[in-house]
Amino acid sequence: MVPPGDNMERDVCAACGFVDYKNPKIVVGSVVAWEGKILLCKRAIEPRKGYWTLPAGYLELHETAEDGAAREAREEACADIEIERLLAVYSIPRISQVQLMFRAKLVRPDIAPGPESEAVALYDWEEIPWPDLAFPSVGWGLRHYRETKDRSDFPPFSNPADGL
Repeated sequence: MVPPGDNMERDVCAACGFVDYKNPKIVVGSVVAWEGKILLCKRAIEPRKGYWTLPAGYLELHETAEDGAAREAREEACADIEIERLLAVYSIPRISQVQLMFRAKLVRPDIAPGPESEAVALYDWEEIPWPDLAFPSVGWGLRHYRETKDRSDFPPFSNPADGL
């Protein structure tokens, strides 16, 4: 039913009137650099197990986006990172996600696979396994990072118009 004052169909409890709002998930992650190389994690879980991704995952309750991105880097790559700035905000309506991607740097090059990663590696740009990236937004983040790596001031990116 459409609750009073709303304009969308919602699940509403017939007994008490509680409206069950279903909202998108927020994903936080980072393009992490160390001496010109980019940190990538090979996924040990579905979806896209065995494919490479940026350290990223769901934002937790009571957590800032920056803290969540740093936590994801620790969980997936045992990496201690320093967030530099927001790189992009990607909207993925097909899976009801909003992704906040940051530009970050490793504090030190000590990395190791966490429980959600089969492997982690630092890649030179020319070595990035482009055909084996897990999600389109990983490629977007990498390209947007490359566009801004020598800049300190830029507006955050959004989904590329061409989807590539």
